[in-house]
Amino acid sequence: MEPSGDFRAVLEARAADAPDAPFLCAPESGQVLSYGALKSTSDALAAHFERHGAPEGARIAFMLPNGIAAAAVFVGTMAAGRIVVPVNLLAQDAHLDHTLAHAEPRIVFASGEHADRVRESLARIGSAPALEVVDADRLDLPPAPAPALANRDPSRPSMLMYTSGTTGLPKGVLLSHASMLHAGRAVASHHGLGPADRVLSSLPLYHINGQCISTTGTLCSGGSIVMPHRFSVSQWWSLVARWRPTWLNLVPTIVAYLLNAPDPTPAEREAMRGVRFARSASAPLPPEQQRAFEERFGIPIIEAMGLTECASVAFCNPMHARERRIGSPGRPLAIEARVVDREGRTLSVGERGEIQLRGPGVMLGYYRAPELTAASLSDDGWLATGDLGYRDDDGFYFVTGRSKELIIKGGENIAPREIDEALLRHPAVLEAAAVGVPDRDYGQEILACVVVKPDRTLTRDELDRHCLRELGRYKSPRYVRFVDALPKGPSGKVQRMKLAEGFTP
Repeated sequence: MEPSGDFRAVLEARAADAPDAPFLCAPESGQVLSYGALKSTSDALAAHFERHGAPEGARIAFMLPNGIAAAAVFVGTMAAGRIVVPVNLLAQDAHLDHTLAHAEPRIVFASGEHADRVRESLARIGSAPALEVVDADRLDLPPAPAPALANRDPSRPSMLMYTSGTTGLPKGVLLSHASMLHAGRAVASHHGLGPADRVLSSLPLYHINGQCISTTGTLCSGGSIVMPHRFSVSQWWSLVARWRPTWLNLVPTIVAYLLNAPDPTPAEREAMRGVRFARSASAPLPPEQQRAFEERFGIPIIEAMGLTECASVAFCNPMHARERRIGSPGRPLAIEARVVDREGRTLSVGERGEIQLRGPGVMLGYYRAPELTAASLSDDGWLATGDLGYRDDDGFYFVTGRSKELIIKGGENIAPREIDEALLRHPAVLEAAAVGVPDRDYGQEILACVVVKPDRTLTRDELDRHCLRELGRYKSPRYVRFVDALPKGPSGKVQRMKLAEGFTP
């Protein structure tokens, strides 16, 4: 029977059942964190928090790269009855200041490379929590028994996660023990994960996918995770050969870079035979890249979709290849879903509107933002996602774009993803994204930003001819920028609203 309750209950059960089983493997140092060691570290953290005046429910922040310390603080803080606050390593100063000022953590853990930024931010906002500088793969705390918790209600908050802030200052999403563990169990159940399974994931622990899918999903399955400090295209398949994962947690950017990298070695190819599947989420996966990945590497990709406000679990494709729907993030996973029009009426099959979600994984609300919470969560629990799309006769959902990103040209709605996918069908294009820019005649025109593969060349005329064939004249980009990289958030999702920064026709 799977352990239930809060994070402490789940961790205690795992440590009791298999204390020496690996939870996390750190490739850079070669260290392995067992379930028993993770439980001991969480106990030591709880005692540490008590000594430093951080009671149950206090916010504890960390600004750490992937590794043993980040995972131990992430899981251990929640198991110790405090609210963990992951801080984006790539946050600009304004967003970092806002996060630390808004969350008001009692303690901040930071690695040596990020400690100065935290100190400077705390000085700017006039805050003085305890700052503890730690190594990425070591968290030295004196052993101590965990104090008893007065509150073990799974509906209490466990994590305060700040969104990437692509359209303004980051919002603080408050998730409960129940919502995060619900997500982890849903992933473990849907993918058939157990103690023998191991995921290779470089997705950061300051992003919801790395938190709920890679890490909480692993905790709920009793398996293990291989967590490099960061993604390296040149090391990826050698990690597979060394650590023998049974599944991979990817985002489309990783898929694109692996497709553009040299072929795996024969030894790496042999190790890849043990990988049952790859999971891709956090951004839409272009169908051409999915097909190319599966054909080249022999590993099926299960496309999924989630968002911070529902603990990263919303839709997922079936595991069996014949049942999957390429181009769709799948059917609802352990959650209710519907499509509504602007008046909130539920739409029928094929009709396009906003996708809404309801279920145990949905957030408690936005921290210290009751008006924003009320605007996003209905009285009967429906979460307005801002994603536009539709469902088909078989219950698969299709996402056509974000309501704030929709291009409206001459009164016609154009989904940027349609243009993205057309651009990606050109064999010289590595990455591409489209956005609307102001236009005197049409209201908006289309700007495309394109990254060309390193070993290829591409002219504007060649791209224009391709777009005319794929999109027709009206939807073809009027403006094209060839760039070295697209602006992305921590999950690899393109920050579309930043594409037009500095652009002049």
